Amino acid sequence: MDATTLGALLVGIGGLASALVAFLGKRGENAIGLYSNLTNDLQEERDALRLQLTEAHAQRAADLAEITRLRMEIVRLGGTP
Repeated sequence: MDATTLGALLVGIGGLASALVAFLGKRGENAIGLYSNLTNDLQEERDALRLQLTEAHAQRAADLAEITRLRMEIVRLGGTP
């Protein structure tokens, strides 16, 4: 095997190795992009649930205040709560 053939063979192997590295790198880039999108989606869902929980706490506080008001009204009218 002469030097030209050996050089061509090494260039071909180098090209295949470069293609493999590029392919694996692109797969890794896609995986990171998917992970980032998933993380963003989960954070948005968490924020929405946190808002719903805050609203539920506010509604509960309003309901407890109304119950207290109604009990006071019952007592004022002479009943037993």
